[in-house]
This record gives sequence, structure tokens and C-alpha cells, in this order.
Amino acid sequence: MDSLLFVGGVVPLTTLDYPGYISAVVFLQGCPWRCSYCHNQHLQTILPSESLPWEDVQALLRSRGNFIEAVVFSGGEPLVQPMLPSAINDIKKMKLRVGLHTAGAVPEMLARVATAVNWIGFDVKQLFEKYSSVTGVEGSGEAARESLKILVESQVDFEVRITVYETMDASDLGDLLKEISDFGVRNVALQKCRYLDESIIEHPIFCDGLFLEDMSKYFDGFFVR
Repeated sequence: MDSLLFVGGVVPLTTLDYPGYISAVVFLQGCPWRCSYCHNQHLQTILPSESLPWEDVQALLRSRGNFIEAVVFSGGEPLVQPMLPSAINDIKKMKLRVGLHTAGAVPEMLARVATAVNWIGFDVKQLFEKYSSVTGVEGSGEAARESLKILVESQVDFEVRITVYETMDASDLGDLLKEISDFGVRNVALQKCRYLDESIIEHPIFCDGLFLEDMSKYFDGFFVR
């Protein structure tokens, strides 16, 4: 089973998932965490019977070669799949840029692939000592912290994204932003959380101009999406 890549779906064209590039997104199955606001719960479990053959996915991506500039591996959590490095290499052979969406659940795999990709969107959930309140998994904060350290030291182009879910405390968010700034993070995007029916959760901090202005001073790039 470790010799297979388990693909849960493909978006053949998007301008949203890799800033500045027209991309395709390959969603990989499997995630060890169970975040309360997860929007891709159907990808949390690896289901071989529902996986798209990687050869077929590659054929689709080749057929989009005149339309896309990059391929983004998302999930789920791509780092759980042993064949991720091989899949990244397959995309690079197509002369396309490679992006990665990850929450850093498997630091050892991130260390293997960080310098092989062109850009990483790194999801940070909460203050690291409070991670299990979101993921439901003890030790997840330590894994995320180690992965962020690996990412900063790799010098790959990356952006930290924080989904501001309904019950997130504003003071925790402020402390988290200051903490990741101290880590060396320079670009951050605050994302509005969505329910499964795609309706947006309007957290009060998005209306707090003073808070947003104050936090933006810690970063070179500070975005709200």
C-alpha cells in the first residue's frame, strides 16, 4: 500500500490555491488530526477503493499543461503519504511549479519535501500549547511547532494561513500572531471559516480594524481572506 498515492479528488483549474499562479489542485487522502472546523472531512480517512489512479491524474494534468502553471498538493494532510516525494518529482518532470498545503502533522516528511517544492501554504490552528483543543490529538502542537521551524529554516517561499473559527479567542489569536512572528514568519493570511454549506462565519475580529492594523505591523504581508 505504501507504493501507492491515494488521491481523493482534483480541481483542474484554480487561481486561489497558489498565490500568483494558475494551478490545479490534487487532494490527497488521509489526515491524523480531526479539526473541529475541517472542511474536507471526507478526506480524513484513506480509502483505497475511492482513490483516483495516480497515472490517470498525471494524464489529466498533462492535458492541462497549456492552461496551468503549477500543481498544488492539498488534503487531507499530504505529509501522511509515503509517495508524496515521488509525486512531487513527477510534477516537476512536467516543468510545472509545485505547491503544498499542509498543517505540518508529519515533520519528518516536511523536512524531506520542503526544499523540493516552490511554495508552501502552512496552516496554523491555534497556540501550540492549545492545539489538541482543535485537532483532538495530543502532541499535535509539538508536531506543528517543529514543522514550522523546519519550514522557516528551509527558506522556501511560504505563507502561514490561520482559519479564524467561531470559538477562537481574540487574545489567543493575537498571542499566536506574535509567536509566529518571533519564529520568523513574514507572510500571514487570516481566513474566514466556512460551514460545510459554504456559508461564512463572521468572527468579530474581522470588524476590529485596530486589532488588524496592530497585528499587521508584525509581518511583511498580512492578508484577510
